[in-house]
Amino acid sequence: MKLTINKDRLKQHFEVLSQIGKIGDTGVCRPALSKEEKEAFHVVTKWMEEAGMTVRIDHFGNLIGRLEGKNPQAPVLMIGSHLDSQPYGGRFDGVAGVLAGIETAKTLTEKEVVSERPIEVISFCDEEGWRFNKGLFGSRGILGKLEKGELDRKDKDGMTRKEALIEFGCDPNRFSACVYEPNDIHCFLELHIEQGPILDKANEAVGVVSGIAGPLWLTVTLKGYAGHAGSVPMNMRKDALVGAAEVILSLNEIAKRIPGAPTVGTVGNLTVFPNSRNIIPEEVSFTVDLRDLNQNRRKKYEKELCEVIEKAAGKNSLTFSIREDTNSEPRYCADWIKDIMHEKGKEIGMKTRELMSGPFHDALALSYACDYGMIFVRCKDGISHNPAEFASYDDLALGTELMYRVAADIARRPIK
Repeated sequence: MKLTINKDRLKQHFEVLSQIGKIGDTGVCRPALSKEEKEAFHVVTKWMEEAGMTVRIDHFGNLIGRLEGKNPQAPVLMIGSHLDSQPYGGRFDGVAGVLAGIETAKTLTEKEVVSERPIEVISFCDEEGWRFNKGLFGSRGILGKLEKGELDRKDKDGMTRKEALIEFGCDPNRFSACVYEPNDIHCFLELHIEQGPILDKANEAVGVVSGIAGPLWLTVTLKGYAGHAGSVPMNMRKDALVGAAEVILSLNEIAKRIPGAPTVGTVGNLTVFPNSRNIIPEEVSFTVDLRDLNQNRRKKYEKELCEVIEKAAGKNSLTFSIREDTNSEPRYCADWIKDIMHEKGKEIGMKTRELMSGPFHDALALSYACDYGMIFVRCKDGISHNPAEFASYDDLALGTELMYRVAADIARRPIK
């Protein structure tokens, strides 16, 4: 198939970005609001400008390129993802969506396709959420959906998000000037590697996303009493880590209860105090990530988990607290956008099965403001959030070709 987009240019952009924040042979660590992300922004700004876009960094830390249309006041066609990574991440997660957006804009310019409406390509700030333990910051920010206390969240070195934003060149006092008004966004498109094995097992390069599972993020803290590991009898201990272990095992069993169901539960971070081999742990905090495509089932499991936490605390003479960090319902893609994706896929002889997304994406935040659609690109063995993450440049080019054709179709449609 002859591609409209420039596959070699797209590949070269991937190769350049893979060197920024590089760890090991193939990994990337590019924290949100870091010098590594700022370096990536400088490089990507140049590519956006070469594509004919005007470029700015807003005060939420989002990098935004804008390609004007016939009607500058019309709601924008927005395309985007993110350039921040996990601390032990791969070189395609997030990056693929930003580069597909830039290549789409560049190809539109080269082919002299004049959009009826403005097109914006965005790299959203802190999609991943690991640095300050709450993600989708930039995409929620432009919608005015930030929560109380978010600027006070600290990273592992004690820097607050507010301090990081200021150091990055942003001004949190000017957030309101960067919020999009209702109906400012016509629709949102995002390309992403699948981060799962379905396309790879089916030997299919590209898929159309039907919706995003709703994530529930909790932080659980159990408090007991420290004592000498050699002298306090087992039946007199208030061991917070024992209580935490019981909860973690129960979460695993809850999530596996229905074989084949799209329920997943993960404890990905655990902090023990005072963290000494010969002191009984006095306090343990750990994160819970519970996701499901069925909102009612997820709520049921959340209730069960809270009961388990209360029971484990009582059994081990502990106190506990549960903080909700994120709570989103499943959000489904717009049928009209999926129809265009399937239609354009047929034009280029591409099979486009529909599949759900377990991971959340910036599209989840945008779904509350506008219609959205997502394209998934196959990744080897479904591995992601790992330096071994891999997607072929052939597959990425096919996904970007589909993105271009969908965006061009939407861009040409008369404004109602």
